[in-house]
Amino acid sequence: MVNHDLEAGKEARADLTPAPIEDEFATKPRGFFARIEYYEGYLDKKLGIESNSLERVLPENRNPPNSLAMAFMWASATMNISCFSTGFLGKQFGLSLGQTIPIIMCSTLLGAAVTGWCATMGPETGLRQVAISRYSLGFYPSSIIAALNVIEQLGWASVNCITGGLALNAVSDGRVSIVVGVVIVACVSFLFSFVGLKGVLMYEQYAWVVFFVIFMIIYGESAHRMDLAAPPTVSDMTRSGNVLSLIGVVYGSSASWSSIVSDFYVHYPVNISKVKVFLYTTLGITIPTCVGMLLGACISSALDTNPEWAAAYDNGIGEILQTIMYPRGFAKFLLVLLVLSGIGVNCIAIYSGALSAQLFAKPFEKVPRVVWSTLVFGGILALGIAGRDHLLDVLENFLSLLGYWNTSFFVILFSEHYLFRGGNVANYDLDAWDTPSKMPIGLAGLTAFLCGAAGWIVGMVETYYVGAIARLIGANGGDIANELALIFTSVSYIPLRKLELKYIGR
Repeated sequence: MVNHDLEAGKEARADLTPAPIEDEFATKPRGFFARIEYYEGYLDKKLGIESNSLERVLPENRNPPNSLAMAFMWASATMNISCFSTGFLGKQFGLSLGQTIPIIMCSTLLGAAVTGWCATMGPETGLRQVAISRYSLGFYPSSIIAALNVIEQLGWASVNCITGGLALNAVSDGRVSIVVGVVIVACVSFLFSFVGLKGVLMYEQYAWVVFFVIFMIIYGESAHRMDLAAPPTVSDMTRSGNVLSLIGVVYGSSASWSSIVSDFYVHYPVNISKVKVFLYTTLGITIPTCVGMLLGACISSALDTNPEWAAAYDNGIGEILQTIMYPRGFAKFLLVLLVLSGIGVNCIAIYSGALSAQLFAKPFEKVPRVVWSTLVFGGILALGIAGRDHLLDVLENFLSLLGYWNTSFFVILFSEHYLFRGGNVANYDLDAWDTPSKMPIGLAGLTAFLCGAAGWIVGMVETYYVGAIARLIGANGGDIANELALIFTSVSYIPLRKLELKYIGR
């Protein structure tokens, strides 16, 4: 009787024992891409790195980072040598320091506000920025945004590789060539990119402190040399045109994050304050960007009265920084640390560039992120080496172009959200983000984007081309491409979207 009861108890306990869970990595798949994806997922699981990065992150599956990371990550991404270099463009445009300072501050704030608004869509939807654009631009036309995103991240990262290469060249007293420096920065960035979103956010939250201290040291050692009394070298309409062109460059620098910002916000709670997201993001971009750009503007104002600095500047950004800072050994140490600022930006660029490549088209989603990251790395390396001797030209042209298309992108998303979806995320079918038949056809979005592009073309000022309207403003032309993009895109999208909803229904 006792034995019978014992046996019954064992059976009961056996019934309560959970069945072993089948290991999703127990069976290795066949096929090249499938195997790569298998090993990528396996490492993600073992290392605790984010996986399945394209899918919508559901509210119950989110692991929110510190809210302040929304500000600190952009501080780490923007307080770098590239932003410092952009500050020299005011002098190149013939403007005085007194004119350059308010332009940098106001234009940076305006561009950052565009990015700040786009950031509010990330926590609400749990979707990446390109996926969000499908609800306004349409499923297939949003591929244009994905492609432009990849190009944008290639450009940003290559600029940071160039500035990092210049710094390493200066630190080594020329023993490390700029090309080798570019390769080193690109390779280290590529290795860092494998840590995933969790690792990127962890690095970006704290790295800005180091860069802020370095920039404060440079301010302390150079501020007494700035020349607020130096007059501009251009006047009348030419000065007006150059002011507009500088506004376009600086605005583009901050607005360029708008097409990727939600990629990093998908794990925040759905009910997080939109005001908080907007302010943290906007100020997190504005303040550190101004720290770097204003430093560059101040130092550039002293070049005419300081032959030593002018000679060093002719040899590159790294050389002038090394000349300004002292003692020399300490300067070399700080320059090496500043190279890390470029690596932080490149991690963001490679991560979002790979995501955008996957979102370009459904077949591209099947290619593992590591493959796209490798291809993006190759493009960064090629562009960095090709543009190493033309940093300011690259900045002037590249940053302006970023502002143009991001303005059109913002106008379309903003108009769709408030005019056609009532400003309420409940009016989005979030589960259908990857279903073409449930997305807008995209006739309105694509047409409006192309109309915006027409505004860019006639209003842009680039080294290789000046638009028909832009060339009427002063001897060098005045860049009004962003203003025309805003008008052309909004005027075309709103009526066309109404017609699209009326006759097509989605």
